[in-house]
Amino acid sequence: MTAPLGGRRYVAALAPLAAAAIWGGMYVVSKWGFDLIPPLTLGFLRVAVGAVALYAVVRARGVAVERADYRGFAVLGGWVAVTIASQFLGTELTNASQGSLLTVLTPVFTVALGAAVLDEEVTRRSAGGMTLAAVGTLLVLAGQYDLTRLGGASAAGLGALVLASVAWAGYTVWGVPLVRKYSALTAATYSCLASLPVLAVLSAAELAVRAPPLAAMLSPGALLAVAYLGLGSTAAAWYLWYKGLETVSAGTVAAFFFAQPLVGAALGAALLGEAIGPWFVVGGATMAAGIWLVSTTADGI
Repeated sequence: MTAPLGGRRYVAALAPLAAAAIWGGMYVVSKWGFDLIPPLTLGFLRVAVGAVALYAVVRARGVAVERADYRGFAVLGGWVAVTIASQFLGTELTNASQGSLLTVLTPVFTVALGAAVLDEEVTRRSAGGMTLAAVGTLLVLAGQYDLTRLGGASAAGLGALVLASVAWAGYTVWGVPLVRKYSALTAATYSCLASLPVLAVLSAAELAVRAPPLAAMLSPGALLAVAYLGLGSTAAAWYLWYKGLETVSAGTVAAFFFAQPLVGAALGAALLGEAIGPWFVVGGATMAAGIWLVSTTADGI
């Protein structure tokens, strides 16, 4: 028996939540030595590993895309390249609290672009839910970081983080037509592949300028980081993120991005013994209420 449409929508909405949970794990992985590989090179390796894993599945399924859609996938590849380059450079130039701008701004930009590009409706219920989720996120982040340090970062670092937020919102919104024409798997795969030439050039230039020690880049910690980022945070998470777009709006999917720091804090406490205070509970409950409001809006955002 086929599940009713509403049931499929709610099940699909869990996919981007799973993606946010995987991205939350990046906080713990970073403790194991992300700085062993320069940022642009790490970004290239991340997407390359993810693209290979995704393409292997697509090839096994015999999936093909129409030549007329090559341009659309190239656009998505451009969004991927800008996202990865700006996110990793911005992270290197800022501290953890400043990096949290990604979490707060990305859903906001996604909702705005969804309304402007896809004519998605922003209802009172969904707008209230997004606001609640944003407040909850800030409370969780306040328990993790000293948010008074949001100032004092380099303008380039903060600008890169804002650009990364806009670019991921663009990747989400412009991906909707191709996700629904083909599938989440196909769209994630070919967008990753399309981004590789640009990321490869950026990585080559970075390696030529910085000349990092090869031993550090091949250390167990570095290889583990690349494996997690490539297979988990890229192949699995990007597929799950797009999976939600198969049946619900870009704005609805965006609300689940707020869950990333909640998962990161929980994993930090469970695996690294880091303390979480009462704001974690309050913020998590507030965030959950907001996400629930958005995801149960009758017609989506």
